[in-house]
Amino acid sequence: MPGAAMTDFASRLVDSTRALGPLCVGIDPHPGRVPALFGGDTPEGLARWGEAIVEQVAGRAGVLKPQVGLFERLGPDGMRALQRVCDAAKAAGLIVITDAKRGDIGSTAEGYAQAYLGRHAPFASDAVTVNPYMGMDTLEPFLAAAEANGKGVVVLARTSNPGSADFQTQDMGGAPLYARVVEALQPAIERLTGASGWSSLMLVAGATGPDEARKLRALAPTCLMLVPGYGAQGSGAADALAGFVRRGNHLEGGVVNASRSVNFPEGAAEAADLGAWQRIIAAAIEAAQADLTSLSGVTDRAGTLAGS
Repeated sequence: MPGAAMTDFASRLVDSTRALGPLCVGIDPHPGRVPALFGGDTPEGLARWGEAIVEQVAGRAGVLKPQVGLFERLGPDGMRALQRVCDAAKAAGLIVITDAKRGDIGSTAEGYAQAYLGRHAPFASDAVTVNPYMGMDTLEPFLAAAEANGKGVVVLARTSNPGSADFQTQDMGGAPLYARVVEALQPAIERLTGASGWSSLMLVAGATGPDEARKLRALAPTCLMLVPGYGAQGSGAADALAGFVRRGNHLEGGVVNASRSVNFPEGAAEAADLGAWQRIIAAAIEAAQADLTSLSGVTDRAGTLAGS
């Protein structure tokens, strides 16, 4: 891997969660939800709001996950807003997992990979989500870019939406489809395993399926997990952490995403000024992180082990 100072994505993510906890803060600018305080549902409003979220995440959580589709709906200017949010997050020292769920073949996949994981990617990301259901060849450009640039690839395995059962849990010769996908991923998982012992090939494992998360952990013991479905989607911390493993006095194994509960907590839309909004958002992030760390037992911001 070029550049002696480069670390792999998995090592960076594990270091971050050990220091701050497993919370990943989503940036999901749903239509009509961005406060007028920042400019409302406009490209400039999305950019300013996203940058303001970044400021509140820094020091409280280490990982940010912008949802590309909610920026892309506003066209080129919306994508420029996404670029600003990614740049602000990187400047703040945050790990950026861009939620784009890309999946295509050949040169098209290569284009997507370079947009998010390339050395000079316009949407500066540490990792990007990808859909494997067109086949393993669709993943190769992302794996190659991750390997070359110390980045990560986050593969959809068992997602949190109700419709995931339509295909992902269907029997495929004695095992569900999501398990067959993870079996096929084993060479790639090994290929991206770094110094931490964790792989930079990450799996999406929804908090709404804790039993499946445990099965995924057995199938892929070195894979980190990105866990959606916590908070506003109804799953609690215990289900969200079901696929994590005990390492010493703490649970480890990925990050748990919260979006709406920390983007739009009660009172945020009505905040009278920026200071009031900042306090509400900071409190929501801290509450989610505390909820997760109370079970995971990770180190707190002072560096002492929680519960020790």
